[in-house]
Amino acid sequence: MGRPEELLANLTEPQRQAVMHAHGPLLVLAGPGSGKTRVITHRAAYLACTVTEPRHILAITFTNKAANEMAERMRRLGAGRVTCSTFHSFCARLLRIHGERVGLGPNFSIFDEADQQAAVKQAIERANQNTDQFTPGNILNAISKAKNEMIDADRYAAEASGWEQRMIAPIYAAYEQVLAEQNAVDFDDLLIKTARLLGDNPDIRERLEDQYRYVLVDEYQDTNHAQYLIARGLCLGHENLCVTGDPDQSIYGWRGANIHNILQFEEDFADATVVHLEQNYRSTPQILAAADAVIARNRKRKKKRLWTGNTDGEPVRVAECEDAQAEAAFIAREIRAYAETGGRFNDVAIFYRVNSLSRNLEAALRSAQVPYQVARGVAFFQRREIKDTLAYLRLLVNPQDQVALLRIINVPARGIGEVTVQRVLQHAAATGRTPLEVLQTPDEIPNIGRAATPLREFARLLDSLSRAAGSDGHLQDLLEQTVAQTGLTQMWSRSDDTSALENVNELITFAAEYDRQHADGSGSLTDWLQMISLVSDQDAVDPDVGAVTLMTLHAAKGLEFDRVYIAGVEDGLLPHQRSQAGGDLEEERRLFFVGMTRARKALTISSARWREVRGMLQRTSRSVFLTELPKDNVVHLNIGEDGRPQERSARHEPDHAISHELVEWRQGQLLRHPQYGVGRLMWVQPRAGRTHAGVRFAAYGEKTFILEMAPLEAVDEDW
Repeated sequence: MGRPEELLANLTEPQRQAVMHAHGPLLVLAGPGSGKTRVITHRAAYLACTVTEPRHILAITFTNKAANEMAERMRRLGAGRVTCSTFHSFCARLLRIHGERVGLGPNFSIFDEADQQAAVKQAIERANQNTDQFTPGNILNAISKAKNEMIDADRYAAEASGWEQRMIAPIYAAYEQVLAEQNAVDFDDLLIKTARLLGDNPDIRERLEDQYRYVLVDEYQDTNHAQYLIARGLCLGHENLCVTGDPDQSIYGWRGANIHNILQFEEDFADATVVHLEQNYRSTPQILAAADAVIARNRKRKKKRLWTGNTDGEPVRVAECEDAQAEAAFIAREIRAYAETGGRFNDVAIFYRVNSLSRNLEAALRSAQVPYQVARGVAFFQRREIKDTLAYLRLLVNPQDQVALLRIINVPARGIGEVTVQRVLQHAAATGRTPLEVLQTPDEIPNIGRAATPLREFARLLDSLSRAAGSDGHLQDLLEQTVAQTGLTQMWSRSDDTSALENVNELITFAAEYDRQHADGSGSLTDWLQMISLVSDQDAVDPDVGAVTLMTLHAAKGLEFDRVYIAGVEDGLLPHQRSQAGGDLEEERRLFFVGMTRARKALTISSARWREVRGMLQRTSRSVFLTELPKDNVVHLNIGEDGRPQERSARHEPDHAISHELVEWRQGQLLRHPQYGVGRLMWVQPRAGRTHAGVRFAAYGEKTFILEMAPLEAVDEDW
C-alpha cells in the first residue's frame, strides 16, 4: 500500500482536495481530460490507507473497459482489493446471490437485444394484440422507457393514456410473464430489480452498507433513476458517496439517463462538498476553445472554465465536402498522408452519429490501403454462429431459457419442425414442466409420432454437454466439445461462408483467455456468459492493433486519440433529426462536445453538401453546431468531388448549363411525380453533368431528384 504523501504527489490542488475528502458526500465536477480517473483511483487508494480497508470501497463506472482500467490502476497503487465494476455487472452479481428476494433463480439468463425481440414476439402473441403499426423494437423501447422510470407493468396499465399505451400495456404484462417463466432478465431488469432489492430489504441493504463503506460512482451524469436509487441505497447510513462526472458530457438521455441526478446532487445532499476539475491535460488550446464555445450554448449545465497548459497545436479544421464519397476520400487521403510522414494509424479515429455513415468511409479507407477497425463489440456476439453456440451453453446453465431452446432445437437441422416444437411447448405448459423436462420423455407428447426420435436424441445431446459443463473442466474444452458434438462444426464446414468457423474459433480463443485469467478456479460458465452479455462496443477497441478506429460518437465516450475526424456534421445527422422533432438539441450538442474533446492534437470536422439517403440523393444543410464554432483558430476547407481541397465553393458554382428541356422550369413551379403526387419546385442546381432539384410534397416533405432522369412533369398553374 502506497503511503498517503506518495499518493498526493504530482496532484493539483483541486485533485488533492477530492482525493483527501474523507467523510460525507462529494461531487467532483470533472471536465474532459481533467484527470478524473487519476482522481478516482488515487482517492480509493488514499482512503484505503488512511480511513478504511480496500474491501470496504466500491467503485462503479459504466463500461467494462473503464472498470478494468480502474482496477489495474488501483492494483498498481496498492489497493487491489477495491471492488471495481460496472453498474450492470455489480447488479448481476448481487442478484445471483439474493435474486430469490425478487423472484429470480441464481442461474437466470440475461437477454440481449435479439433475445428480447424474441421474447416480446412471444408476448405479442400471448396478448393477442394487433401490432401492425408497431415493430417489436418500438414496443421494447416503450417498455424500456417505463422500466427506466421504475414503472412496472401494473402501473403502466393503470396510467396508460392514449391508444398506443393502452395497446402496449397488455404486451408489457405478457413480456414480464415470459421473462419470469424463463428465469430471465433484460438489461433494465438488472438495475430495477437491484433497486427494489435494496429498497424492500433493509437487512440486505444494511449488510451492503457495512461491506461498502465508501462508494465512488463515475460518469454520474449518465445515471438513470434506478441507478440513482442503487447509489443512494448503498449510502443511506454513512452518506460516503463520491460521484464524479460532467453535465456537459451527458449523452444517454435517449436510454433513460437523467442529467438532473448530477445537477441536483447538492439538493440531495445539503452538506455536499463540490470540487471542480477544470484543467484539461488532453487537448490543445485550439481544440479546447472550439469545444468550449459550442457547449457554452447549453443551458442545462454547471458552468466551468476549461483551460489547459498544453502547447499550441493545429487550428481546428472544418471541411465542407461535395458529397459523401468526397468526404470519405478526403479523410482517407489525409490519414494515408499522415502515416507516410511517420504517424501511427492507431492514433487516428473517425466518429459519426449513425452507423450507416461508416460504409463510404470503409470503402475509401480500403481504397487508400488504410487499415481500420470498426468498434462494434456487440456485433460480434450477434453473429448467427456465435449466438447458436452460446445458446447451447445458456441452456446448460438455465434449462428454463426457452428463447435459447427455440434457437437451437433444430440447429443443425435434425428433423424437428415448427409443428413439433409447438407440441412440445403446449405439452410443457399443460403439464407444468419445462420444455427440457418434456424432452426427456418425448413419447408422452400427444401426436408427436416419429418426431420423438430426434427429440430424444437432442435431449441426450444436452445431457452429455451438461455433464461436461459440470466436470469443472476448462471453458475452452467445453466450447470445443459443444461445437463438435452438436454438429455445428460440420454444418459450417459445408457452408460457403468460411467466416463462421473463424468467428467461432475467435470465441474459443476468448474462452481460453478467460481460463488463463481464472486459473485459480474462480471462473464459471455462468460468469463467462454474464460477462459476454454485458459487453459494449468500446470493449472491441484494441489500441495496439495498428489501425484507424471507426465508431459512433456515443461509443467514443471515455476514449482519446491524437487525431480525430468527425464526419457527417449536418442538419438531420448531427443534430439528429429526432432532436428537431421534440427531442433534446442540448444533448446532441453535448454529443458533439464529447466527440471534439476526444482529440489530443488535431481535430477535423466534415460535412457533405449531398448525401444519399435510402437510395435518393439529397442536398444537405450544414449543422447549426458549425455556426457556433469560434472564428479564431478555425480553418474552413472546401473539398471537391475528388476529395481534394478547392479554392471556390462548388455549392454555388454550376459546372454545366441547365439542359434546354428544363430551362423553362423555375423555382415555385408545380411538378407531378407518379409516386409522391404534386409538389412545388424549391431549387434547381446543375452539378456533375446533371441537374439536381428539390421538390416539396405536402405528404412527403422535400425530395431531391436528378431532373434528367426523374419521372417528373410540369403541372399547369391552373391545376
